[in-house]
Amino acid sequence: MAVETIPFEPSDYFNDAEAQAELLADAVDSGDARYIAQALGIIAKARGMSNVAREAGVTREALYKALSDKGDPKFSTVLGVARALGLKLTLAPASGTAP
Repeated sequence: MAVETIPFEPSDYFNDAEAQAELLADAVDSGDARYIAQALGIIAKARGMSNVAREAGVTREALYKALSDKGDPKFSTVLGVARALGLKLTLAPASGTAP
């Protein structure tokens, strides 16, 4: 007898601002570009991919592709998504290093 499974959708579990902030902070702290893109994708999907895409100035399909596990979004796309999500990108020196 086969075991029935249910597809896992992360955006179902990151549906409040606090959970989204924790996810994004963890992704940024990891320094992994793909993880950051995936985290942005999860948050965008939780908030409504069509609206985020429109506000970011890209098509919904392009945004899904860019923020997928195989995507590699342009920096302008990342900035547009951040803006659409009400986020501001800030760079600061790493601990113990000079700029």
